Amino acid sequence: MRILADLPLLDGWLPIAVQIVAGVALLGLVRWRKPVRSIALLVVASVCAMAVTGVVYAILESHDLSPETGPLAFWVWLFLTVMTVAMFGLTVAAASWTRRAVVAIAGLLTVLCVALTANQWAGFYPDVGRAWSAVIGQSPPNETSLSALRTLRGSPQPDGRTVAIDVPHRISGFEHRTEYVYLPPAWFTGAHPPPLPAIALFGGVINTPLDWAVSGEAITTDRRYAAAHNGFAPILVFVDPSGSFTDDTECVDGPHGNVDTRITREVRPYVVRVFGARPDARGWAAAGWSMGGTCAVDLAVEHPSQFATFLDISGDVGPNLGDHQQTVDRLYGGRGDLWSRFDPRTAIRRHGSYLDSAGWFDDEGHVAGPHRLASSQIAATNALSSVSRAHGIATIVTARPGRHCWPFAAEGFRRAFPWLAHRLLPGSDRAGSALLR
Repeated sequence: MRILADLPLLDGWLPIAVQIVAGVALLGLVRWRKPVRSIALLVVASVCAMAVTGVVYAILESHDLSPETGPLAFWVWLFLTVMTVAMFGLTVAAASWTRRAVVAIAGLLTVLCVALTANQWAGFYPDVGRAWSAVIGQSPPNETSLSALRTLRGSPQPDGRTVAIDVPHRISGFEHRTEYVYLPPAWFTGAHPPPLPAIALFGGVINTPLDWAVSGEAITTDRRYAAAHNGFAPILVFVDPSGSFTDDTECVDGPHGNVDTRITREVRPYVVRVFGARPDARGWAAAGWSMGGTCAVDLAVEHPSQFATFLDISGDVGPNLGDHQQTVDRLYGGRGDLWSRFDPRTAIRRHGSYLDSAGWFDDEGHVAGPHRLASSQIAATNALSSVSRAHGIATIVTARPGRHCWPFAAEGFRRAFPWLAHRLLPGSDRAGSALLR
């Protein structure tokens, strides 16, 4: 069973084999006994498929999900899926039960191919085991209840514990999903928990609060660090920045919800109060990927008294839902003052000099010459890093070959973690401090 769970979904033979089988099943549906009628059906089904595929593309584009970056295989299988469904709908009345069964099987295989190629696009689930855990809603690793924590006090917890939390939202009014906190082994030592630092983690536009725990392997990274440092590591806070699977809030206050208020006035104080996390800004970092990277920068420059450190993996130059005017209209309900409040470069210039802030920018890209970087995110990074340094925020800028997907985010978090730990944990190893410039 373990062998099946470990089968890779982002590369390897399994995704290829499934697509080959689906292709053979589709070829088996082709019947040319009545060429004119068959061609007519193909034309009608193709038109339907083109229309639906175009609508999906437009929806993704309207949510700023960069449909043009999707792999060709995803769009091909989406087209073939709709085409198969359309052909079945047009012929079901006259089809035999055997043919209906074959069409149903072929349709299911094409849907599976859409899911596989979509997963390869986003990199959510690297293997069968993780995908199955998401399907059945499996609990995060080593989960315990908030009420049971007191019974674990003083007993060794070498892998730490994950706790589901329900933070009241009376101030923000933001309807959120279940969020989680990971407590490292050191939290359970002694009569009272030590004042550990915390990292607030934010995912991309399409997200669940546990994405960083599962797809981003954040708990694994934190646990490994703790194992090498007498159980000490930061608390991880898996925040819900969207309230739903697809709402692009960019972590700001606006028509999509008062997310900034929720994070700074509800979630952070709750973690300090309930889990004894350090209350000072140097004890907190904001980290994220894609939309979450934008969130991390914005929180740190808007609220330096709460977050002195940020990690931005493949984020944008600022919260956006298109160009400037589209962003003002879609994200802020037409309010230009809200755009000015949450635009990080504007916020940095408005704040002035920062005393103890630092950030790490990590992007997919490559070195294009001496000290020159090139990728779709690098322009944003250079702009943010330049204005940050000019106002006293120490920054690190790195770029690696890779795609805009969760494995890239997970590797970025692993690479930056020693630096984060040095910023957050006094006396930790000083790896990464020399990179600041």
